[in-house]
Amino acid sequence: MGMQGQDRQIDNIEFNVSDIDRSKAFYGDVFGWTFTDYGPTYTEFSDGRLRGGLTTGEPVRPGGPLVIVYGNDLEALQARVVAAGGHLTRTVFAFPGGQRFQFRDLDGYELAVWSAVS
Repeated sequence: MGMQGQDRQIDNIEFNVSDIDRSKAFYGDVFGWTFTDYGPTYTEFSDGRLRGGLTTGEPVRPGGPLVIVYGNDLEALQARVVAAGGHLTRTVFAFPGGQRFQFRDLDGYELAVWSAVS
């Protein structure tokens, strides 16, 4: 997930794709993005300013990428999401480099909040 972000700011954008190699070729050829692989189901991309990910770990999500916000305290932020009326789609779980949870906002947009392993 790259460098540690700032609390409660958008930190990453993740595309669920059906074929990582095909997507790497597409975005590399079209935009010149570079990639760092983190296993067979995840690669990080960099466009020189923003980092994001391509993953086959979740189903392809028509309608847009997963916007990921950085958070210092996942448990507190997860509670705030629920208190504000958001719907958790995945409670806090670990992945290489950190932990995250995912939720839908009041209009159904799915976002994630992640934190580096301390």
